[in-house]
Amino acid sequence: MGAAAQIQSAEDARRLARRRLPWMVFDYIDGAAGAEQGAARNRAALDAMTLKPRILRDVSERSLTKSLFGRTPTRPFGIAPMGMCNLSEPGADLMLARLAARHSVPVGVSTVASTPMERMIEVADGNAWFQLYFSGDGTGSFKLIERAKNAGYETLILTVDVPEVGRRPRELRHGFKMPFRIGPRQFVDFALHPRWSLFTLLNGRPEMANFQMEGYEFDRTESRAKADWSTLARIRDAWPGHLVVKGVLNAEDALRLQNAGVDAIQVSSHGARQLESAPAPFEVLPEIRAALGNDYPLFYDSGLRSGEDALKALTSGADFVFFGRVFQFAIAAGGEDGLSRIWEVLSEELSIAMAQTGLIDLNFSA
Repeated sequence: MGAAAQIQSAEDARRLARRRLPWMVFDYIDGAAGAEQGAARNRAALDAMTLKPRILRDVSERSLTKSLFGRTPTRPFGIAPMGMCNLSEPGADLMLARLAARHSVPVGVSTVASTPMERMIEVADGNAWFQLYFSGDGTGSFKLIERAKNAGYETLILTVDVPEVGRRPRELRHGFKMPFRIGPRQFVDFALHPRWSLFTLLNGRPEMANFQMEGYEFDRTESRAKADWSTLARIRDAWPGHLVVKGVLNAEDALRLQNAGVDAIQVSSHGARQLESAPAPFEVLPEIRAALGNDYPLFYDSGLRSGEDALKALTSGADFVFFGRVFQFAIAAGGEDGLSRIWEVLSEELSIAMAQTGLIDLNFSA
């Protein structure tokens, strides 16, 4: 049985990925801030919510589509922006872009993606959103905004929850840096995972592809603390398309963003990778929805591991949700076949959960 066929859940993908990836790479993808209690707290919040079964409703025909910025994705979930995805397997970024094209769902293209933004939106057939970290004095950041506009991006995701990069002890213990600096510990790690190491060697070391341009180098650890509300106003003025602000956990901030002309807000704790003591995003989602009203676009990511998780977030106030790590794990486990398999699993889980709870669509009118 191939690895992809062994994936029956997100946890299966994670387990297989853990076997195949070097420890340094696995812990970079999987790790969270501090002692990882923030990740555990959000997982507990998701697990604590139950869905209400309904009976004797005709749910034989179900729609998983959801309206999103004038488009109709085939699923109510997309692909969260993730940095250096080609660490999971060479070509992972383009696998995600092809998936986005097939299903007309957005793929977030990270500032620190390992494939250039121009190539990503081309392969995604336009179904790509560019994610921006505002760094330093912003000179390089506004260059990226112009590049995204010129490449045809219609949606910009501004990530605001990383004024300083959070401390993630698991990756720090391995000496993880971008670009790689290989010392004795990393050499042993790679030698013990020859399949990944040889494949990566043959295809070239992953690089931060959006910074292979004259006059601008990106430092992952550079402070982003200068960004403030005036920064947001400058970005709003510079960006003519949809502007999404990601990393919001406070209803007061959400209201101010709404009033500042932001087109959508994404409730997120960055996968619990930044502030260990942050509240569970899933717990604040209903509060933020109540503050914004029913008609304002509200998205969600962080901690989602199943189609049932997605339905919980959608019924708690999200209009659309995003999965992240589970896709990288599936790629590491089984390549593009693994990615297709986890997409099928998540879709089946959501569809079955809808049937069990009496839903024929995601407008919650049934």
